[in-house]
Amino acid sequence: MFPVPVIMRLIFCYFGGATLSCLFLVLLQLHCSLSQKSEGALTVVENTEGGRGVDEEEVVTVDNDDDDDDGVFEVVQPNEQWQTLKPDQAVPAGSHVRLNLQTGEREVRLGEEQLKYWTQQHREEEKSRSSIDPDELKRAMKKLKEDQSSQDSAPSRFRPLDELKKEMADLDLLVETDVQIMRRLLDQFNSSNSTMEQRLSILQELEYLVHQVDNAQTLCVMGGLSFILQGLNSSDVRFQENSALVLGSAVASNPVVQVQAVEGGALQTLLTTLATTQPLNVKKKVLFALACLLRHFPYAQRHFLSHGGLQILSELFRADAGGILRTRIVTMLYDMISEKELISQAGLDPVQDPAHAERLRQYSQVSLQEELMEEGWCSLVPQLLQSTEHDYREKALRALLAMTPVCLDQYRSDGALLGSLLTLRLQYSELIQSEMILGEETSYFTEMVELIDSLQVKVK
Repeated sequence: MFPVPVIMRLIFCYFGGATLSCLFLVLLQLHCSLSQKSEGALTVVENTEGGRGVDEEEVVTVDNDDDDDDGVFEVVQPNEQWQTLKPDQAVPAGSHVRLNLQTGEREVRLGEEQLKYWTQQHREEEKSRSSIDPDELKRAMKKLKEDQSSQDSAPSRFRPLDELKKEMADLDLLVETDVQIMRRLLDQFNSSNSTMEQRLSILQELEYLVHQVDNAQTLCVMGGLSFILQGLNSSDVRFQENSALVLGSAVASNPVVQVQAVEGGALQTLLTTLATTQPLNVKKKVLFALACLLRHFPYAQRHFLSHGGLQILSELFRADAGGILRTRIVTMLYDMISEKELISQAGLDPVQDPAHAERLRQYSQVSLQEELMEEGWCSLVPQLLQSTEHDYREKALRALLAMTPVCLDQYRSDGALLGSLLTLRLQYSELIQSEMILGEETSYFTEMVELIDSLQVKVK
């Protein structure tokens, strides 16, 4: 007996002029109904995976019907893959069943709801369990034991802890502090086995170290200052230069070392070196050391004046035709004048530090400008304006302005000075115009014109 739905579809296809595909589909459903031995009937549904594939012509679901269950079937547990169903096999409710038109066999897999709970983690666990090869596991365990045995029998790659500690202790002995380095350098310097080249190298290392305030003071405590002063009296020019550099670096902005240097006779040694016939390079380094020793140190400035320092510098100034030493000398004198002026201006502040009164008293004992006038510096400094170097001229103009309080009368009567000021102002005014046309920076030349104007105003 044909099922009623099948008969109704046959009538519809016959009288409705249906195509052959419609008749084929109805006959297919009839075949499935007659051949199904399970408790459910196969119902044709639309293919939910889109299109009709070669292996997936129709998708069906299984509906259980307990009233017609007369036999016993083998229940297949489906998964996410399609698997073939045998005629005597049944499937759980909710599974998807299809008929493969190429093979003519029925296939089953999990339904859509069941697939939601078939997680990726479950599939990976199943794959991992199924991929373990017992023989491979045995071989891996055997190899692991062999490797462990070879490591136990081989010599250790790590050295004993006691040996490492000993080496670290030896390394600590090689890490020297600056104090230890200076002590070692002084010992080598005083050694009779040291050559002149080695001593020059030691002086260069000391010059680097004494830039630090504490190191310079430590060097004095060790007695290194006396060896440096002895180097200034050496007959070797290189030894004199390097000794002067070490001394200048040690006393620069270091009042403690400045005091010890003056008390140790450094000022007299420097002035003596300048007064004797020496190469130009030696005199440049000695002037550097002298300027560092006098800067911000009125006690040393006073002794400098009392020991004829200005007279020695004036002779050095006249003998220097190139102007290199002249510029250094004029700069040093300008710094000394400016320091005293700044101290006097600081005394006008309502709040003063406790040491200001003492500094003011010490600077009052330094009669620098008066001695400058007496030693003829009012006529010496203007000679530097004849230089072709802009820097030399700038240093001379600043020093002339600083010396105006004591040199004004001589300035007004110095025709060469007045003529130089007119010539320089015209020259720098032309340079300003030229630089403006070219679009270059003119601030330096403008500053030079301002210095000249300030000096001309004072002279008038």
